[in-house]
Amino acid sequence: MGLFTSVALAGDAKPDAGADELASLLESYESYQADFLQIVVNGEGNKVQETSGSLKAKRPGLFYWETSAPLSQFIVSNGDTVEVYDPDLEQVTIHNLDDRVQSTPALLLSGEVGNLEETYRVSGRRIGEHTQEFTLEPRSPDSLFTSLQLTFFKGELQEMRMRDSLSQLSILSFDHIRLNEPVEASAFTLDYPEGVDIIRDGA
Repeated sequence: MGLFTSVALAGDAKPDAGADELASLLESYESYQADFLQIVVNGEGNKVQETSGSLKAKRPGLFYWETSAPLSQFIVSNGDTVEVYDPDLEQVTIHNLDDRVQSTPALLLSGEVGNLEETYRVSGRRIGEHTQEFTLEPRSPDSLFTSLQLTFFKGELQEMRMRDSLSQLSILSFDHIRLNEPVEASAFTLDYPEGVDIIRDGA
């Protein structure tokens, strides 16, 4: 990073200018579809997990996340609740949406982002001509992560980096990005077999 010059996104404007800039970018996403590779690195810098999958997001509130085998998981939001289906556990957990944004930051792609500064301290910088980088630090001490970094190239979200309280780093790299293409509402439904355990966690 030392090779790059850090430039404030909005000069010396108000402190939440980074939040305003990020919100403006995300709100321009009527829909976002991509494949992803997720790598988890521990505090010593060793890779402890690698998974791949795909996601779809559509405003307002629709979200679908699928992680491929052998660590299959499905996360679907209808804007009010989030369903998490773990096929290996034969279990579906239903959460209130507010409780899940902190642990599934990708939901920022479909949820309300106009009040980011209420939940996060947001800073931003430009790297070169086309790359923007934002760092979000949760204001709540109970958050499951300590920082979240979003990297955009020419306005497209390319990467998320989330660090947790145990210094574990999760890196999400996006590929085959389709921005603002039509997505049917039926793509945001979760089908699971009869007989799975359904747990309602405050929902």
